[in-house]
Amino acid sequence: MSVPSTPQVTPTCYRHPDRVTYVRCTRCNRPICSECMRSAAVGHQCDDCVRGGAKSVRQPRGVAGGQAGAMPVVTYALIAINVLMFVVEAVTPGLQQKLVLFAPAVADGDLYRLVTSAFMHYGIVHLLFNMYALYIIGPALERWLGRTRYTALYLLSALGGSVLVYLLSPLNAATAGASGAVFGLFGAAFVIGKRLNVNVQWVLGLIAINLAFTFVIPALGGQQISWQGHIGGLVTGSAVAAIYAYAPRERGTAIQLSASLAIVVAFVALIWWRTTDLMSMFGLT
Repeated sequence: MSVPSTPQVTPTCYRHPDRVTYVRCTRCNRPICSECMRSAAVGHQCDDCVRGGAKSVRQPRGVAGGQAGAMPVVTYALIAINVLMFVVEAVTPGLQQKLVLFAPAVADGDLYRLVTSAFMHYGIVHLLFNMYALYIIGPALERWLGRTRYTALYLLSALGGSVLVYLLSPLNAATAGASGAVFGLFGAAFVIGKRLNVNVQWVLGLIAINLAFTFVIPALGGQQISWQGHIGGLVTGSAVAAIYAYAPRERGTAIQLSASLAIVVAFVALIWWRTTDLMSMFGLT
């Protein structure tokens, strides 16, 4: 007695049921037609498996958790904020005087000026110079450090420049500009470049040229440039970058966060000391 055999079902593409195929995906074993198959190291794969495999591939990381190849959105955002503030101050009479760093006003309670002054500029040339420098050096640093650390580096460098201006600048000086933050990025690029064993001679040249402008132009009777802001930003940026780049990997985040907070506390202490000194000078204590 014979047993009737079960008719075999002709395999069809899982995405195109009307297409007969005898090729299967080497990962999921589903039938795939010629339109759906993608060449792989061994055999062919379907679109779904190719996309899934791409998501599972880890992207190369930067020196302190950055993402190689990531779009430098923080750098572009900082440039946009600086440009926007320049436009706003140009169309708002009196705004610049309220936001620049003026030591007596800071001592009188306008502590916000220590931050807002880093986003104000005296003229279009001043703005363009700083934004061009930020555009040139910022993206690589952002990819190396990651967006969070890069943002912290920029803001701490800006604040470091403002603090040194507050401590050492003449009382009648009104200071503004992103130069402190930009010099901080210069210092960070040098430190991280050394950490990655890449050629940093161009960074040294950039720092030397900008420091020369910082001290030579005022000496020649040209436009006044705040060497305090530049040096403060340079030292702060270099220190922060060293902490971020050389922190042990196993406890890196905790060390970096603690050190960043310690720098902020140090700045607060210096601001308090200078404020107390100025208030005593003006007979307000």
